[in-house]
Amino acid sequence: MRAAAAGLLCLAVPAGGAFAADDEEEKPTVPNIYLDLRTIYATIPAGTLALGFGNTSLSAAFQALAAQRGTSLRNGLPAAKSIAIDLPLTVDVSDRVSLYGGVSGATTDIGGGWSSFDITSWNIGVQADLYQQNGGKIPTITLQSTLTQSVPNEQGMTNSFNNIVEFDYAVDKDETRGWLAGLQYTTVTIASPFATIRPNTILYAGGYYQWPSNWKFTGRLGMQSFGGALLAGRTLAESFPQPVLRLDLDRMDDNDNRLFGITAQIAWMPKPSYQVTLRTPLYAVRN
Repeated sequence: MRAAAAGLLCLAVPAGGAFAADDEEEKPTVPNIYLDLRTIYATIPAGTLALGFGNTSLSAAFQALAAQRGTSLRNGLPAAKSIAIDLPLTVDVSDRVSLYGGVSGATTDIGGGWSSFDITSWNIGVQADLYQQNGGKIPTITLQSTLTQSVPNEQGMTNSFNNIVEFDYAVDKDETRGWLAGLQYTTVTIASPFATIRPNTILYAGGYYQWPSNWKFTGRLGMQSFGGALLAGRTLAESFPQPVLRLDLDRMDDNDNRLFGITAQIAWMPKPSYQVTLRTPLYAVRN
């Protein structure tokens, strides 16, 4: 493989232009490779699903719970608590594109004690800067798409497709201060002819500030609109339009790699759902 790569490089470089005058070679950049470990604790009020920003593992777990156990829950979905772990292997292909994929596991308490910790879903996704501001007037435009499938693969399994488009307008050349605006749209399909979960949409705005010490604070406030969930013609989760608030505090390095992060989220559904997420990336390669 090394010999083939070297041969292709020789063909790609014009004759006489392989080396600079000082005989220095440009070294290739190795992409960042890491496990973006996220540990999540959440409370979910009765009669709804785990909604809000992101939430791939939680939403998959509770969507499957709704489809598989809904017929036995005469009073609808109960209030619940959950602890989940996301383990997506992430590769920053460049400063514009990241690819990721992995598994998530969760344990839940719906009133009868905590369940065993099980793998609840797998996911794959991509995040890409479609346009970078680079000191101009047009904000950076970022698209993030994630496909999540609950496990096991059986009757009642769910597939969710989550898309986020975010606009980031930096107000200084170092991009340490700026404003955010975005849209998150999530669709869900269930492997059951009797169950339906309608789309969830969040429209939000916010901003961020990064101190010279490389601590970064980000806030997002939005309006969430959920279409509701049905099982055999019975309402499992009511539709609603309600506010959602997310606050992030991250420790970055000098190259804007995240070293540690904590996220707090409150989503009204209409009763408040609380979520705390710890992000502790485990780097194999960090540039």
